[in-house]
Amino acid sequence: MTQTRREFLRYSAATTCTLAVPSTVLAQGSFDELTARVARQQLLPDTYPATEIWGYGGTVPAPEIRVRQGGRVQRRFRNELPQPSSVHWHGIRIENAMDGVSGLTQDAVAPGASFDYDFAAPDAGTYWYHAHNRSHEQVARGLRGALIVEEPNGPDVDREEVLMLEDWLLDPETGQHFADFDQPMMMSHGGRIGNFVTTNGLYDLSMPARKNERIRLRVINASGARIFPLTLSGLEGWTLALDGMPQPSPERIDGVLILGPAQRMDLVVDVTADQGSVAQVLRIGDDDQPVPQVSFPVEGLASLATRAAPAPLEPNPKSAMPDLAGARDLRLVMAGGAMGRMQSALLGGERLGFRQLAGAGRFWSFNDVAEMTETPLADLSINEPVRLKIDNQTVFPHAMHLHGMHFREVRADGALGPMRDTILMAGNETREIAFVADNPGKWLFHCHMLSHAASGMTTWVRVV
Repeated sequence: MTQTRREFLRYSAATTCTLAVPSTVLAQGSFDELTARVARQQLLPDTYPATEIWGYGGTVPAPEIRVRQGGRVQRRFRNELPQPSSVHWHGIRIENAMDGVSGLTQDAVAPGASFDYDFAAPDAGTYWYHAHNRSHEQVARGLRGALIVEEPNGPDVDREEVLMLEDWLLDPETGQHFADFDQPMMMSHGGRIGNFVTTNGLYDLSMPARKNERIRLRVINASGARIFPLTLSGLEGWTLALDGMPQPSPERIDGVLILGPAQRMDLVVDVTADQGSVAQVLRIGDDDQPVPQVSFPVEGLASLATRAAPAPLEPNPKSAMPDLAGARDLRLVMAGGAMGRMQSALLGGERLGFRQLAGAGRFWSFNDVAEMTETPLADLSINEPVRLKIDNQTVFPHAMHLHGMHFREVRADGALGPMRDTILMAGNETREIAFVADNPGKWLFHCHMLSHAASGMTTWVRVV
């Protein structure tokens, strides 16, 4: 959603390319293979070597998967990587066995083996899929792609574009990944934040547009830790949906759009720049200056005038406000990291000091535990309402993602915010979310700064 400048600075203080998305639009209900393999791709300018990536289908981003709402996604995942892996379908409220979390909902798929994913897509919207075993490495190497579920009646637009925002930590001499994915400095600070930013796998994405053309932008933050603060130039528009879930009414864009890791936004924008000029989606860079993320050279005229504000999208199923009377109260205390106050935590049932934890690669804790426990944060009954207070006692931002269900933020005045699956929290901030435990199974709840998840920030709930 649109943020004020002050709100943007709270998040950005802790954080420091084009060709269209490779698109394989498969027929609804078809069954195809999704193969993860090692490949090479030209990410940096042509004067640099191609980068070795891990990609579904050998590309970054992966082939786009697109189905109609209610249609089935059926993929045979084949692992041709040197590591075990699995595929998580981020934001889709599906059956637990298909969620793709290695060690919780399935065994990791060994190199040379396969696993069949088969599920219905109940919610229209913008989602994505990515690796969920050693995610802090495998996603950073490129295992990520867009999953688009089309609503029966979409917005009145001239066209749509999917924009996957990514960053890469590359050696400028060789063009290859900085190979220490478990580097303690990254683990204990803001995560693996790259030194090179792309959209749809390219650093200079440019898409021709026409004046007064109306475009739907499906924007996905597919990075492992970077927060993207975005602004528009030569474009005016509205936010239609967040994390796949439609807004009750389109929200006019006026200010900075903040997109945390794993979050998505559906925007409708009108091209207001004159013919011969360039409209842009801009990223506020590390030096607080705007830099182009995507450019739209304006060539021609779509209409003589702009249109009225778009109509809201139809709500997805189970989008009603939850009744929180008698809701279960839960609390999650986040501690650790550099400059944190975590003196000790439990690991393997033993209390260890911070130095011992760091030696074991654990820099963070949830409720005084520096690993995912065998017992869940909570056992919840089906359709039980829940209020979860999240107390971030660290100095870093964290993007907290709940699998299998969407939630709403409980605001200070008691009002409930829009449905989301990932909430971006600033350092030393306490916020509360509410949801109905309406999807049975074991559901992960973790920080989507993926290095943080790998070093302690992971828990889960069980709905029975």
